[in-house]
Amino acid sequence: MNDHPERVTWTPGPLDPLGADPWLVLGGGGLKGLAHVGAWQALDEASVEISGIVGTSIGALVGACLAGGMSWADLAPLAFALRRGDIARINRRALSFNGIRQESLLLGEPLRAFIRAVLPVQRWEDLTLPLQVNAVDLENGETVWFGPGADTSVSLEDALYASAALPVFYPPLTVEGRTFVDGGVEHTLGLARASQLGASGLVGVDVGSGRRSPADRVRENGLIAIHQRVFSIMSWRKRADLISHWSEPPLLMVRPRLEGYGTFDFDETQYFLEEGYRATRAALVAGLEASAE
Repeated sequence: MNDHPERVTWTPGPLDPLGADPWLVLGGGGLKGLAHVGAWQALDEASVEISGIVGTSIGALVGACLAGGMSWADLAPLAFALRRGDIARINRRALSFNGIRQESLLLGEPLRAFIRAVLPVQRWEDLTLPLQVNAVDLENGETVWFGPGADTSVSLEDALYASAALPVFYPPLTVEGRTFVDGGVEHTLGLARASQLGASGLVGVDVGSGRRSPADRVRENGLIAIHQRVFSIMSWRKRADLISHWSEPPLLMVRPRLEGYGTFDFDETQYFLEEGYRATRAALVAGLEASAE
């Protein structure tokens, strides 16, 4: 990770636009979400004291690790050690005759095993920071929030898997008679939820796909890539509308440069970490300059 002698100093007080109880909002975006680790390093170096976390998909998993007491220095080696087979193993039945009737292209258990392996705690009550994560009920289309102050009847592990169960790629989670898919189906970036939970200010880290992506590359990768690109376009429009109309509480928006990168770009770990760090430092500097005017 980065080791810069210069540091941003985010001094709480009159020039701090985030107030006394800022929350961190971590969005979904597949492997691009490793940028969240770099973002946390920048926040830590700037002494930004986060009071709670809202996460979606990979943002839910990284958020749970942070809320469970892990540092960016704990998470960075795990990110570099992550291999495709750890979370993305093909469901061979999906490739067989009539495989289109399978629930997913990938097996769900490797992802669940990875979640179990990296989580520093196993229960909601053992988290050291408030955390809420979301998933979408496949039957009625409603977003369900899990965590203290919301639904804790579902285990932490199950909630994190549900939040990351990207349709087509991973099978949905069925628990207590309900079926859940990735929280990004409705809310990829839970800014409004963190506001509802009483945040005095927000740091939002958006690692979702952007407005543009090379069409030729998408087509070359086939129907799954085309489906994912369509999903990304709809998600981008919702996020862009949300951010453009945001007013309160104060929002420090971090948007790493991730155009053209995919959900499963395992070869780009170092870039994701460094870009999350760079983008967050830049946002902190811009935020301080704006608050001083």
